[in-house]
Amino acid sequence: MLFAWTLSFYIARVFVLAVLAMLAALSALVALFDFIELLRRSVTKPDATFGIVSEIAAMRLPWVAMQILPFAVLLGGIIAFWRLTRSSELVVARAAGVSAWQFLSAPVICAIALGAIATAGISPISAVMRARAEVMEDNYLRTGGGPLALNGGQLWLRQADRTLDPQGVAIVHARAVEAHEVEIFARDVTVFRLDNSDRLLQRIDAPNAVLGDGEWAFFDARTVTAGHLPSATARLNFPTDLTVSRVQESFSPPDTFSVWALPGFIALLDRSGFSSIRHRLHFQALLALPLLAGTMCLLAAAFSMRPQRRGGVAQMIGSGVAAGFSLFLISKLAEEFGQSGAVPPSLAAWAPAAAGLMLSVALLLHLEDG
Repeated sequence: MLFAWTLSFYIARVFVLAVLAMLAALSALVALFDFIELLRRSVTKPDATFGIVSEIAAMRLPWVAMQILPFAVLLGGIIAFWRLTRSSELVVARAAGVSAWQFLSAPVICAIALGAIATAGISPISAVMRARAEVMEDNYLRTGGGPLALNGGQLWLRQADRTLDPQGVAIVHARAVEAHEVEIFARDVTVFRLDNSDRLLQRIDAPNAVLGDGEWAFFDARTVTAGHLPSATARLNFPTDLTVSRVQESFSPPDTFSVWALPGFIALLDRSGFSSIRHRLHFQALLALPLLAGTMCLLAAAFSMRPQRRGGVAQMIGSGVAAGFSLFLISKLAEEFGQSGAVPPSLAAWAPAAAGLMLSVALLLHLEDG
């Protein structure tokens, strides 16, 4: 059987236009509520002018669009397939011998392509703009001390100790930190140097330390080694692969990283002793976005291609919307399990999309093949 290219291109065009229109409408609606919330928070902040609030809301718009994309595919697909069914175009196509799997292949490919474009192309733009919005929000709308003002200002990190042979590990603890653009000032710093068997080799205590470009500088530091008396106070320089931006980014939301930057940053977090579960989960969710978009397209078709003569069209469309939001709730529940470490991040990210795909395929098989 010849593939109906013209029909497939026509259905794909109708589908993509409906999805893009729904994406623009939903993104504008969510961005409006976000803008209103930012305005409410800026009432007590004299430095947060209307222009600054507008800039923050505008910079969050690509991130909002990426969150809305699966629902835009679902709702746009429902509208597109319902209109094609109401005008009997899909009925005529199926009567001419074109199966649903044939004319749905092009919309599904388009949905997967939209998800892939969002992951590979929009994600870097969204991450940069979201990071800028977070900085502006910290400066103008939040009263906290920034991302490092955690655990009472304390900081724990783990890094490779290349000065040991073989390479070991250094665990750094600071009771108070103050971050600047190019340096981090720490007070009451303790460093535990371990070998590759996690055996304590040396302890360094310093009242003050500075994390600069590629090294820690410990002032008036005293070292204690097993079997030796404490050394006299002196300045010590300790190499590190951490920078001020990387330490600050470790406390930033995973949404501020693009899909291309996440693998390297996850490896850095693991080497430095920070938890990388949130970033792993976000990375897997970005990879699963094309599959989720294709699933939403099939789900929209399964709930909107019922011929009008059979009745119950409104009920089926409502069921499709309910199924989409149920899938959203399941994905959020799986995300919570993933962040808690109860399930692997890859399973938490891919399982909802896979479950929705099996549901939509089962419904389409029932609809098409009886």
